[in-house]
Amino acid sequence: MITKVLCFGELLLRVSPAADDASDKNPFLLYMGGAEANAATALAGWNVPVKYCTVLPDNFMSRHLIDYLEYKGIFTSSILFSGNRIGVYYLERGADLKGSMVYDRDRSSFSELKTGMIDWDKVLKDVSWFNFTAISPALNQNVADVCLEAVEAASRKGITISVDLNYRSRLWKYGKQPIEIMPKLVEHCDVVMGNIWSANHLLGTDIDEHIHGKQSKAAYLAHAEETSKQIISMFPKVKTVANTFRFDSDDKHLLYYTSLYTNGQQYHSHDFSCAGVVDRSGSGDCFMAGLIYGFYNQNKPQEIVDYATAAAFGKLQEQGDATGQDILTVKKVKAEN
Repeated sequence: MITKVLCFGELLLRVSPAADDASDKNPFLLYMGGAEANAATALAGWNVPVKYCTVLPDNFMSRHLIDYLEYKGIFTSSILFSGNRIGVYYLERGADLKGSMVYDRDRSSFSELKTGMIDWDKVLKDVSWFNFTAISPALNQNVADVCLEAVEAASRKGITISVDLNYRSRLWKYGKQPIEIMPKLVEHCDVVMGNIWSANHLLGTDIDEHIHGKQSKAAYLAHAEETSKQIISMFPKVKTVANTFRFDSDDKHLLYYTSLYTNGQQYHSHDFSCAGVVDRSGSGDCFMAGLIYGFYNQNKPQEIVDYATAAAFGKLQEQGDATGQDILTVKKVKAEN
């Protein structure tokens, strides 16, 4: 039996101003977003059997979204209908704008999720890999409890579990600090992806406050290795830790590279750089998908980090939240860089 990857998290609608040359006809653009949906879209495009679990209201808009997910090759039978609204976020147009995002996801269908609502035995029946992000438990205590319910169920079934340590300062507003929630989830994980700063915020790992002053790739990679070792020491089930580094210069030049620590050895990508970025949204989700793609296909560690990095870098040149790159396109990006 061919097993599937399951991505679990909130589907969001993204609203952004249209480009100047199109704003006279339609002042706004609408995209489908959400970190886990972005990862699922990438995996489906790379021929990995993937299904997506979220919660949507039972209305015509949800049906359109499900049709779109299925068109992309994503299995949607695990989507639950409940609640009254789809979460939304507003993102200002412009690749280099920072802090220009507004969430509108309070009382969304997903945020009202509670334990017992999802039949995890049914959802996980044909799954060999479960992926979630730190965004979901950042919404409220009930959703955090559902995430724990999910990883415990996946652990009992021997399913590989991965987590993206997305840290969102706009979230975590329900009276709990990330360090009170995330360690209980990560102790069930096999693969952890993030960066040295998100690991510090979410898991309490050490951080060198003077790391930026060293202006050294070697220093950043050494810190990534130490953070990886610390995570593995803190959470014995974790076998693999990936870290991403993305830096912007004053002239809008971008530098991107990553590392992968597994089986006691660190691997790192080449440098990827460009003079401009089309859209920053979804790059990290694409990297997470690249890791899953590599491990699912039992590729070698260096091949895994190289593919995931090229995919994430390629996403930076695409408009919207989810990548449309196929395998050949990712390999072309890798070769050109």
